Amino acid sequence: MAAAKIILSMLLGGFVILFLYLYESLVLKQRRQRSKLEKQGIRGPPSSSIIFGNIPDMKRFKLEVTKKSTAAAPSRSPISKDHRVSINHDWPSTLFPHLVQWRNEYGPIFMYSTGIIQHVSVSDVEMVKELSLASLNLGQPAYKLSKDRKPLLGQGILSSNGPIWSHQRKIIAPEFYSDKVKGMVDLMVDSTTMMVRSWEHKIESEGGNSVFRVDDDLRSLSADIISRASFGSNYLQGKEIFLKLRTLQKIMSNGNIGVPGARYLPTQNNRQIGRLEKEIHSMILKAAKQRSTEATHEKDLMQMILEGAKNYDDADNLFSGYSRDSFIVDNCKSIYFAGHETIAVTATWSLMLLATHPEWQAHVRAEVLEIFRDGIPDADMFRSMKTLNMVIQETLRLYPPAVFIVRQALKDIEFNKIVVPKGTNIQIPVPILQQLPDVWGPDALQFNPKRFRHGIVAACKSPEAYMPFGFGPRICVGKNLAMTELKVILSLILSKFCFSLSPAYQHSPACRLVIEPEHGVILHLKRV
Repeated sequence: MAAAKIILSMLLGGFVILFLYLYESLVLKQRRQRSKLEKQGIRGPPSSSIIFGNIPDMKRFKLEVTKKSTAAAPSRSPISKDHRVSINHDWPSTLFPHLVQWRNEYGPIFMYSTGIIQHVSVSDVEMVKELSLASLNLGQPAYKLSKDRKPLLGQGILSSNGPIWSHQRKIIAPEFYSDKVKGMVDLMVDSTTMMVRSWEHKIESEGGNSVFRVDDDLRSLSADIISRASFGSNYLQGKEIFLKLRTLQKIMSNGNIGVPGARYLPTQNNRQIGRLEKEIHSMILKAAKQRSTEATHEKDLMQMILEGAKNYDDADNLFSGYSRDSFIVDNCKSIYFAGHETIAVTATWSLMLLATHPEWQAHVRAEVLEIFRDGIPDADMFRSMKTLNMVIQETLRLYPPAVFIVRQALKDIEFNKIVVPKGTNIQIPVPILQQLPDVWGPDALQFNPKRFRHGIVAACKSPEAYMPFGFGPRICVGKNLAMTELKVILSLILSKFCFSLSPAYQHSPACRLVIEPEHGVILHLKRV
């Protein structure tokens, strides 16, 4: 009897401790953060739920906007005789209506929560300037380092902090410097030329005019390029890995990050995520092991990752809990996003915008044909394409691949006379910042590449408001690769084809961790 009482007391004591821990984590911690911010004038919507935070409000806003747009708008954009299409680029207001609503209600700096994650949304340019200078006190948010994002990002360069991130950047960043990217141009040209030839054959077989869903082909092309750059002669293995990562990306984009315990629920999504994570892990390590046993002189990205991983064998104290295998797997995943997904969707949006603005399509084509002069394209030619560069920059302004730049305060830190509590996530909504009329002018929602004719500094009132590749020390290491590859792909397409938007096209940007066309981009192509 005494033993039973002791066991019961221990169980009750454990339950009380667990309850207090959960109450502290789920309730008190959030209240303290909100209280500190509220005292400084930072407001925001009250949480709808202890577990879900403002997620129910976000879903309600989205549902209301979807109902209104379905009832008010035709399913397809009207196309005029000169192939001009009226496209509304104000997609953040339909895709993220909660951000627009709360910004209007509470100002450019407001707070809200997703699950147990507290966010401070910042679209105030002056505060963004200060954030870009405070890199040492800001890091990647805890949820990126947690199991919520681990299957897709791990602790690669895109999601790590501290010495692990610093070490990875030292290894990976030099591989994307201009001189290294210049050496990849021939590879890019070869892959793109093969796709262009396949388009030419189809157009010829169909009488000189054909319809293409270009986003599928561009994604395959981008996968081919980064697979060759990463895996060299074993690029077919890389393409198979990237296909599985694409599937994993789609599944994970439906999850609720920040909801306690959601990743442990035995849902179909969670089971698929677990299975794909194991398959991808195994496939990458198999490719790495095969490369390690080969006598190869290939200097591709896989070789660079393998050489960098050797340093982990002698760094147990610095990288405790992070293995050599994890370094290899996680950075192959990071390269997938840095060199594949974002490039494919930006190329797709660029073609859509050029299709709806035939005058700009003609300007860029004239520049490309003048520079190529029927010669074999080389790296120096692509650097000379000023008009094409303006089009790409404007595409990245209107349709940045990433919606948010998120940093977590590693300690209590002051920005623009506001003290942000330790642990708070500072969230910059990139598309909203890049479409502010008071920063970009009255044509902020229009496609106007001319604004970049004198560079980014002169394109708007505050160049800090342009951040498609991030900002500060954590700016995307693949920036040079992305811009070069986009120029190669778009210039070769423009040199061979003229194109217009199909009446079947439905303009509906979707967020699947990157911003992509939900229904694809369908173009009518014919030879120049």
